[in-house]
Amino acid sequence: MARLLRLLSLATLLFVARTASAIEVKISPAALERTLQAQLFNTPDGRHYMKGDATSACYVYAEQPHVTFKDDRIWVHVHVKAKLGTALHGNCLGVSLATDADVSFIPDAEEESVGFRDARIERLSDSKELNFLLVPFLSKKLPSQMKVNAAELMRKLLAQSMATTGYTLTLDTLKLHSMLVEHGALVVDVDAAMSIE
Repeated sequence: MARLLRLLSLATLLFVARTASAIEVKISPAALERTLQAQLFNTPDGRHYMKGDATSACYVYAEQPHVTFKDDRIWVHVHVKAKLGTALHGNCLGVSLATDADVSFIPDAEEESVGFRDARIERLSDSKELNFLLVPFLSKKLPSQMKVNAAELMRKLLAQSMATTGYTLTLDTLKLHSMLVEHGALVVDVDAAMSIE
């Protein structure tokens, strides 16, 4: 009896979702920050190397990404460290730099994914050599690695539905329509269709 009641409740919920089909999803800055750390700052030391690696004498890396929302934009702050020069006998002959950099984006719905466009570098270093590596990283690589496929995430969660509810829940379709930064969250309007077996 309890199983039947759960099925009816679930069917009612899905019927309401199916007739309404629109869902509003709110994504926090911390969730985007975790995505960025998992996809781009995923070395054991939490860095992303633009030049060299942890064993290189000369290197450039970004670390400590921090995501915030300001006005209608998503801001990413990173700390950058560099040893620029020539490697000689395990040492880098040149200059050491440390700076902070900021870039902002406008969120953009891309079918099933949360994407980003209109990258605007808000703060950069004073070093032309360092900026040569930072600009493509901040304006191209960073937004592409922050991209989140919402349908894929939902399908992974629903894959456990048989074990947790006794029913197989399947996401049939998902379409992101609009996104905007509102009251400290990224608000995403979504149409979705699901099935129960």
